[in-house]
Amino acid sequence: MDEAAAVPGAAPRARGAGLPPALKAEWLLPLSLLTALAFLLFGNAIFATLQNPVALFLVFLWLFLVVLFSALSVVRHAEAVAARLGEPYGTLILTLSITGIEIIGITAVMTHGGPNPTLVRDTLFSVIMIILNGMVGLSLLFGAWRNREQQFNLQSANAYLGVVVPLATFALVMPNFTQAGPPGTYSLPQQTVLVVMSVGLYVVFLVLQTGRHRGYFREAEEGPHHEARHAPKASLGVSIALLLAYLAPVVFLVDQLAQPIDYLIETLAAPAPLGGLTMALLVATPEAIGAVRAARANNLQRSVNIFLGSVLSTIGLTVPAMLVISQIIGRPVVLGLEHTDIVMLVLTLATAIITFASGRTNILQGAVHTLLFVCYVLLIFEG
Repeated sequence: MDEAAAVPGAAPRARGAGLPPALKAEWLLPLSLLTALAFLLFGNAIFATLQNPVALFLVFLWLFLVVLFSALSVVRHAEAVAARLGEPYGTLILTLSITGIEIIGITAVMTHGGPNPTLVRDTLFSVIMIILNGMVGLSLLFGAWRNREQQFNLQSANAYLGVVVPLATFALVMPNFTQAGPPGTYSLPQQTVLVVMSVGLYVVFLVLQTGRHRGYFREAEEGPHHEARHAPKASLGVSIALLLAYLAPVVFLVDQLAQPIDYLIETLAAPAPLGGLTMALLVATPEAIGAVRAARANNLQRSVNIFLGSVLSTIGLTVPAMLVISQIIGRPVVLGLEHTDIVMLVLTLATAIITFASGRTNILQGAVHTLLFVCYVLLIFEG
């Protein structure tokens, strides 16, 4: 006989109380799958209502939130994989997953709407600004507020920035000074060189990160307030399976999200960089939350791996992928930044070099990066 029934006055067992705790935590997965199924079956009817501003807002909000929280679940399971495999493999899985979502989202917006040659540039620049200013600023602020001064492995930041700085310059600044094509663009031979150089440097970096210099990307000497990471309850296989299960509907729904974004930009005459900013927020927010959590737990090395690794994968993988895709679909890509954006990029990279030059961080550095992010957002509307 059930124990609840045997005890007078005992409350009946709630439905689902017998489910394992690991399954109860995945309530978002059915919602994500059902949303994907709804847009697969009724997408045309749903998108036909976008002319109504209220419907446009609701559809955009629905897709954006489902994709965002599903991506957060991807981050959660990537962190579980990281706890099992150790750094840098867990962070590498996270950055590659988010980079894949970014590439699919940009491609979807490019193919669904009219020609938008600056979309790739705007998205890449937004990702760099969000990560190197917004994400770094919040991580250092929250981490320093709780732990005063934090430390990380200096060799890891040097390795990341040593690749990020030249690739960012060649991808977003140099196109404005070449003469082989229209302003802000590369000719096909120049694009080929950039693709080979970006992918080649990224592969060399991965060899360094996962091979003989793997120790660069592990935690520095633990401080007195360091909090140890708890071992995940789920097995490695279950964590990987759930990561892929969340990733599949996200890939599909990002493609659906492209339509309200494109409608917002073209029909309502919103600032063009808002499209890139929206895509960047979508892919950067999950990683930002993971980086801030790690910094608050006094694991700044993981934060460094997340935000600098995200920037590197964005430039080293997204740029080559989008150049190849642009040739396949016949949509030209303008990579060269405009004048104010070039200044912001140079200032951001220079500040990042200074911030990560000593192996220690404090609250002042977090405040500087946060201020730069506020200036970037202001320049979108008042540039």
